[in-house]
Amino acid sequence: MSSSTLPPSTRAATRAEARTARVAAPRRGRLSRVGDVALVVAAAAGALCIVLAIAAAVFDVRVTLFSTGSMSPTIPAGAAAVARGIPASEVRVGDVVTVERAGKLPITHRVTSVAGVPEGDPEARRITMRGDANAVEDPFPYDVERVRIVMFSLPGAAPLIAAGATPPVMVGVTVAATVLVVAVFWPRRGRGRPRRRPASARRGRT
Repeated sequence: MSSSTLPPSTRAATRAEARTARVAAPRRGRLSRVGDVALVVAAAAGALCIVLAIAAAVFDVRVTLFSTGSMSPTIPAGAAAVARGIPASEVRVGDVVTVERAGKLPITHRVTSVAGVPEGDPEARRITMRGDANAVEDPFPYDVERVRIVMFSLPGAAPLIAAGATPPVMVGVTVAATVLVVAVFWPRRGRGRPRRRPASARRGRT
């Protein structure tokens, strides 16, 4: 008995099943490719975070967010600057550095003078600073043993970084990453298994 002698209803069901399989396979392929790309992006982002964490711990690299324009136009308000720690003995006039202040927020301005600290640590320095947008120097000099020198800045990056550090965003990113991993690795029905043909179709092939 050949397949041409199958009832019309059986032949129609077989053709519909074949069309469904042809359509479903490309869809699964596209979803798999999208998932692979998303995983690569997530892995790259995770690697970048690890590198930044190592840099912060080993090389004393920090990111400073600028909410004011005291360093404009060099570093405008809303910019983020990346700085690394250096001994005060390496500070030079013209450097843009961040100085820690007891009981206050750190300040990032340009160095206008550098001198030793009388009767202080030989490696310590007394520096004066001024913001590029300010007409006068900061009110008092700073006695420092270590500062962070600005390497480069990214205008407009501060709001994005600040928003990314908020709990709602961190929770959202975590949930999205979890959903992505589950969606990519969740077993799909029939994946990797040969599709079974109806019993009537198998009987029709002789």
